[in-house]
Amino acid sequence: MRRNSGNRPDALPIYMQICELLIRDIAAGRLVDGQKLPPERDFAKAHGTTVRTLRKALSMLEEKGLLERRQGSGNYVRAAGQVESVYSMLRLELAQGGGGLPTADILSVDYLPKDSAQPSYGTSDHGTRFRRLRYLDDQIVAIEEIWLDGGAGRVAREMVQDSLYLTYRRVLNLWITRAEDRVGIGTVPGWTPDAFPLPEGSITAYIERLAWGQGVAAVEFSRTWYDTEKALYVQRLT
Repeated sequence: MRRNSGNRPDALPIYMQICELLIRDIAAGRLVDGQKLPPERDFAKAHGTTVRTLRKALSMLEEKGLLERRQGSGNYVRAAGQVESVYSMLRLELAQGGGGLPTADILSVDYLPKDSAQPSYGTSDHGTRFRRLRYLDDQIVAIEEIWLDGGAGRVAREMVQDSLYLTYRRVLNLWITRAEDRVGIGTVPGWTPDAFPLPEGSITAYIERLAWGQGVAAVEFSRTWYDTEKALYVQRLT
């Protein structure tokens, strides 16, 4: 897979990466209803994996109603409405088309007092702050700062995976059920890593998100600064 993500301890299993990539390509229209996928051996080679691993990914797609496997004929896309996936709430997609496989480099994980610029959410005045460099396929597209309310629990650095929402489920039994995004422009912060192409202080596209779990109160607040030459914010209505 790209960026040797299968070798990283915080990466999703390769079969889940392939499944998520295909879901995002279906949502983006790169794979259309009725389209036949390449032969499994060729498809596995293209993704740098084994046929056995690929079949695990295809089985997941079939369970989600996005694939029809015809004996002796092949595998066919079955485009549907919005399907729950690990990255179903990730709205950034590649600017040149296609969803792209999301991965992230974790820059820091700290338990800190919430800063004054945050809205009121949760039950604690502290939270776990995650800072990440976001990729789609092998392209750096964004930097992210995500705060999980301390009342929802704490997540140690070694427990964090590429998908924070999947991490929440596994570590805290916390399911993010809905989110509210506010999209505008913002200033790239001082902590931005050298790898991010936009320098500190530059103006770029910006997303603020409040997210809710199973309860009434929001449990997460995030900020995302993204490079509009590489990624677009996409919201589909179904």
